[in-house]
Amino acid sequence: MNILFIHQNFPAQFKHLAPALVKAGHRVTALILANIKAAQWEGVDLVPYSLNRVNAKEAHPWTVDFESKVIRGDACLRAALELSKQGYIPDVIVAHPGWGESLFLKEVWPEAKLKLYCEFFYHARGADVGFDPEYSSSDPADAGRVTLKNANILLQFQQADAGISPTHWQASTFPKHIRDKITVIHDGIDTEVLSPNSSASFLLDNGKSLTRDDEVITFVNRALEPYRGFHTFMRSLPKLLAARPNAQVLIVGKEGVSYGAQPPKGKSWKSIFSEEVLPQLTPQQRERTHFLGTIDYPRFISLLQVSRVHIYLTYPFVLSWSLLEAMSVGCSIVASDTQPLHEAIKHDETGRLVNFFDQNALATSVIELLDDEEARVRLGKAARAFAIENYDLVKHCLPKQIQWLLH
Repeated sequence: MNILFIHQNFPAQFKHLAPALVKAGHRVTALILANIKAAQWEGVDLVPYSLNRVNAKEAHPWTVDFESKVIRGDACLRAALELSKQGYIPDVIVAHPGWGESLFLKEVWPEAKLKLYCEFFYHARGADVGFDPEYSSSDPADAGRVTLKNANILLQFQQADAGISPTHWQASTFPKHIRDKITVIHDGIDTEVLSPNSSASFLLDNGKSLTRDDEVITFVNRALEPYRGFHTFMRSLPKLLAARPNAQVLIVGKEGVSYGAQPPKGKSWKSIFSEEVLPQLTPQQRERTHFLGTIDYPRFISLLQVSRVHIYLTYPFVLSWSLLEAMSVGCSIVASDTQPLHEAIKHDETGRLVNFFDQNALATSVIELLDDEEARVRLGKAARAFAIENYDLVKHCLPKQIQWLLH
């Protein structure tokens, strides 16, 4: 079969699926938004395209996001027309609809099946927007902006044949007429690579090497921002570090923004909460707090393997791969009691849940686990078993993804 992937950040969620289809004998192509020459990646033919215009200066602020989608869809349409002129006809198009790239592809290939990756459907209330009172908008008109963010997804699902979503909760955010088309299959976790390692070590920037014998607390985000509970985590540190004089806190994440609102001009969320919290710590406690920035994947695995307690917090939003990767490694996890977590973390079975906003409860829960090796071992083993049973890439997720795509 001819299979076409559309994702501006390809491979992204398709990093396992696309190469697996190549190995199965299919011809796999990806349209990507990149300034490169045509190339191959893992047997996938990469066809780059570029944008041919920018947003209008006088557009209504609510429509800017939708216009951006139309601009990407237009550019992708023109790239598809060029492929069509060369005789290329896909049997299946698999796209992430979030950026609008597949808006018009049925105009080029009307007989191709269009299958969409359903990551999230926005809501003006009841999900991420307005969840955090510290950063909620006071402008009721913002509901209009949020509502229009879904226009592009709704238009694409008028043409789509099927959808796939990584979790039941993420699928549940979509309207019923779309949800009926969605199959829930996670992207998958390589539980063989992400496995416990009693001899693992992690080298800090100061030259100190940490092992399983050290009291390591880990916190991982793509970006250090309120959407992933960075503010609650930071505010838990004074109590946590005072109670655990030997704990080493390892924090992974960039200073930018991945999901939420931008911080005040000239600031980052990291700097804002560092300025709030770090003065409350003693010099020795600050020395035990390590901001690692972004790290490569092998180092990330080593970090999880030496972790004694792993913290994961999130608004009601997309569930991070890092949480499931930590489960696969067998981490003892303290997580926020928010909807995305409920599928993976059963309280006191595969981890412990705390109120997202309660920094004292977060610190207390971590302290209790650090004091209770038996509980840590029990929770870590159960977390790994749950990850293997439900999210294993090779045994469960990938075969189901391929079946969904080909049928």
